[in-house]
Amino acid sequence: MATVELKAVSKIYGTTVRAVDSVDLSIANGEFIVLVGPSGCGKSTTLRMIAGLEDLSGGTISIGNRIVNDVPPKDRNIAMVFQNYALYPHLNVRQNLSFGLERRRTFKSRWRGIWDSTYRTQRHAERLAITARVDAAARTLGIEQLLHRPPRELSGGQRQRVAVGRALVRDPAVFLFDEPLSNLDALLRGEMRTELRILHRSLRATMVYVTHDQEEAMSLADRMVVMKDGVVQQIGSPAEIYDSPANRFVAGFIGTPPMNMFEGRLARDSTGGFTFHWKESVFSLCKRWVAGELSALGHDTITLGIRPDRLRILPAGENENSCCLTGHVVTIERYGPLADIVAVVNGMRVISRTSTDTLAAICEGDAITLEFQMQFAHMFRADGSAVTSPKN
Repeated sequence: MATVELKAVSKIYGTTVRAVDSVDLSIANGEFIVLVGPSGCGKSTTLRMIAGLEDLSGGTISIGNRIVNDVPPKDRNIAMVFQNYALYPHLNVRQNLSFGLERRRTFKSRWRGIWDSTYRTQRHAERLAITARVDAAARTLGIEQLLHRPPRELSGGQRQRVAVGRALVRDPAVFLFDEPLSNLDALLRGEMRTELRILHRSLRATMVYVTHDQEEAMSLADRMVVMKDGVVQQIGSPAEIYDSPANRFVAGFIGTPPMNMFEGRLARDSTGGFTFHWKESVFSLCKRWVAGELSALGHDTITLGIRPDRLRILPAGENENSCCLTGHVVTIERYGPLADIVAVVNGMRVISRTSTDTLAAICEGDAITLEFQMQFAHMFRADGSAVTSPKN
């Protein structure tokens, strides 16, 4: 296994298209890093530069303390799993798994070996070694019974396991995954996410994974790298990024359903605290904001963000504090024990996540009162940057 370090890595197409802009990233030995962001954010380009499939426009990439900017892909000791499985249709699973190892023979050339009578001995020994590695990878991935089948006789999940196995047999320093689960259905994606986490724990391998699915990123990553327009927005553990987003983009992109955003303005109240004014509503901000960065913002325009699971549904007629909004239910989306209630409040759609146990008396079209749990609110300046509170 090896560390990976990117210093000021950039990729420019033509003279104006900056696909990746000065990315700095240090990946520890054995770490599972996930690059996540919307389409076109530069995450796949970054991965391809690590693999050597794209030339750098600036910066350096190191693998295992060796700068690899000018090292061809085959000599970087990496293995890549692509979005399309790229299996050879005329070879069975065993042959697909062993193909790369067969092409990297370490024994002498055939004619020279025949000349000094060592070819057959060396070839036999290497074949036994390749077979052992293929069998070990098949056992790890649970595809031992598929080794004789051609790819056309495999399901999507089985083909993906073979693609992972082909990388696994090489025993690389770094594994690279380019949206490997995007072609699978939802159930198979969930199963393969579990398999990848188990595989990472057993190998303790350095893995760099690209996806646009933030749920996939949060379930797999030791650390996430959130990107937008070629720029890294935030790096941290899934919990850190979810609980303390660095800016409005990260807050809105990470989390399902997305965070509710309310654009309004700040004002001081008579007690020295702050109130948030949104349309005709006025919310009292909890005490933890009083001594924070809000003190320097005055009456600035600001965005209040609150996650759907931090909006509490109050019983009909109950509205005892100032942090409540009343609207009507547009739709209810049920997900087993959980449900998302989409309500229209002052002309804006607001999402609240709750348990289905609270829905007995709520129907589409009903009036609803939502209470903001302001101790869990997030604040963002006009430029999108997060306002930190004393709690943070």
